[in-house]
Amino acid sequence: MTGAIQDAIVASATSVPPLTPDDDEARRWAENELSDRVYAEAEPTPFDLFARAVTDFLADLFNPEIPAGLESVFALVAVAVVVVLLIVGLVIWGRPRATRRGVDPTAELFGERETRSARTLRAEAEAEAARGRWDTAVVLRFRALARSLTERGVIEAPPGATVHAFARAAARPFPDAAAELEDAARAFDDVRYLRRPGTADVYARLAHLDDALSSRRPAVLPAVPA
Repeated sequence: MTGAIQDAIVASATSVPPLTPDDDEARRWAENELSDRVYAEAEPTPFDLFARAVTDFLADLFNPEIPAGLESVFALVAVAVVVVLLIVGLVIWGRPRATRRGVDPTAELFGERETRSARTLRAEAEAEAARGRWDTAVVLRFRALARSLTERGVIEAPPGATVHAFARAAARPFPDAAAELEDAARAFDDVRYLRRPGTADVYARLAHLDDALSSRRPAVLPAVPA
């Protein structure tokens, strides 16, 4: 009876896998363990890897402790980051607008302070013309013409400039309109200072000149020799 029990114990011991597996057995156990779904779900996703890489890069970028010999590399990376940010800013917000060369909208015009824009002056001139008030319409339309050219930066009308000085200045970028500009200045003087009555014909010619010059590009003037 005792011998049978011993035989059973020996048989049972031989049927249990050894506690210390050989190399092949250990590899097979590891592969079976890692194939478990729990380990697959714990693996980082590509997005997790990307986010970790970006975080590590930013941490290294703003780390004040720069390894010796990498100062130049750090400087290049910092410059590259600034350039990229500038490009992104240009794409999102666009290029900064250039400052307009036009004069101050409150600047003096022909001896009087003028706060109205060329568009407003034209609208008021048209309203006066519709009422048959040609004197006021002529004066307003000439001022609209002058304001339009100064707003565009084509010419400057310094304080104290006369309408004839303005006409000569405007004739330089628009040489083919020199005679019409001088006629317009004369009409303004006749109505504004000589008290001669304005007419529908005078206003029509002035309005045509204003409309024509507002849609034309000024001529390129030759450089003045030094």
